[in-house]
Amino acid sequence: MTLAPEPPRTVGGSASASSSASSPKDVPEAARDHVAPEHGAPAASRTVLPARTAERPRTGGEVRRSLKLTRPSDTFALAGAAAAALSVTALLFVRLLPFNGAVGFLFVAYVLFLGLYALLVSFDEDGPAIRDRLAGIVVRSMGLVMLVALAFVIVFTLWEGRKALPHGNFFTQDMKLAGPLDGLGVGGILHAIVGTLQQITLALLVTVPTGLVCAVFLNEVPGRFARFVRTIVEAMTALPSIVAGLFIYATVILAVGFDKSGLAASLALAVMMLPIIIRASDVVIRLVPGTLREASYALGTSRWRTVWHVVLPTARSGLTTSVILGTARGVGETSPVLLTAGFTAELNADPLSGPQVSLPLATFEFVKSPEPDMIARGFGTAATLMALVLLLFVIARLIGGRDPGQLTKAQTHRRVLASRRDSARFTARTGARAAAGSPAGAEGRAEARSAAGEATRTTPSGTPSGGATTTPGSTP
Repeated sequence: MTLAPEPPRTVGGSASASSSASSPKDVPEAARDHVAPEHGAPAASRTVLPARTAERPRTGGEVRRSLKLTRPSDTFALAGAAAAALSVTALLFVRLLPFNGAVGFLFVAYVLFLGLYALLVSFDEDGPAIRDRLAGIVVRSMGLVMLVALAFVIVFTLWEGRKALPHGNFFTQDMKLAGPLDGLGVGGILHAIVGTLQQITLALLVTVPTGLVCAVFLNEVPGRFARFVRTIVEAMTALPSIVAGLFIYATVILAVGFDKSGLAASLALAVMMLPIIIRASDVVIRLVPGTLREASYALGTSRWRTVWHVVLPTARSGLTTSVILGTARGVGETSPVLLTAGFTAELNADPLSGPQVSLPLATFEFVKSPEPDMIARGFGTAATLMALVLLLFVIARLIGGRDPGQLTKAQTHRRVLASRRDSARFTARTGARAAAGSPAGAEGRAEARSAAGEATRTTPSGTPSGGATTTPGSTP
């Protein structure tokens, strides 16, 4: 059986009139879209495939798109806007307008920079993209300003206190034997360091548990009273420090009759720190997913056990940040300490009685003096305060900065020991069961059952024998 050959076909579906018709490759490019039919056939539109060109060599698939957020045009726009803004501002301040001053120069240059940058971006982007670029520039520039200001404060403080910091007695002596005219080789700030550490420690002992418990209450026990407490806390975050000092002075010192001391100062600092810790902890606990609580409740756990084992470990890092914010608020206060603890130039390590000074208060007293050495002591004290705050922050991060579920070395060691004890107990139980299932174990169980049956067998009088077995015809 032979098959008849198919007639030749074209892409458009019409057959050729004769085998001598020219193929698409032989037709000129200008006449490929329409070929005149032969023998008066009606014209039919034909689609002709273009000539195949040389394929590019493939190098591992598709070409990857660039995922970079910045393009060369963005960099050129920033550089061009900055250069043009500085040039125009310099022309205005020097030649055209009677302006002067560094602050005014920077402000005008910044405004011109934003306008010129928006103009350059508008050549390539539309309205939303222009607004997005401007918002990004403003946010980054404000962050840069804050970083520069912080660096300037730190560098300026260290530079001004460079004369006092190299002296060893500055950290090991107090100002008991040093006068205002004495050099930096006499006296120090040991009394202020001890006072600050004691006061902030006592304040943290009061505020950390109280603030965390209050934050948990605001989130786990909602209601009218919780809303009232939240309103009071938000109002107290803006409480002036002098008001907190006056409150403790009136209630603890005047009404109760307590002496000015480091404890009274720590209570005043606690009044300042408590609203910050509560408010920040409240916000952090709100961010804990509700599905974690629901999973804990589904396992039959109580509310407070869920809080202790699920909510607080999940929010540990944020709670540490809230404690850091409260510490930063309290450690730099001066007026509450001055009202409640007074001022002394001697070392007082007893926070329950007698005046006690802190590092911010010592800095304030030092810089009031017109003597250069006393001013240098003041800046050295401020630098020591910054280093102390940085140390406290690092310790707080090491304690509470772990991720949820991450164990410390001590906790991991306790878990390993508990696992070993469980493994030993399971092994002993398995061995006991294996011994009970062996033939010797079966004989032992049979003997034990027979002995138990004989022990519970009754006497002829009907009373059970409590001791040895007694049968008829046998002597006990």
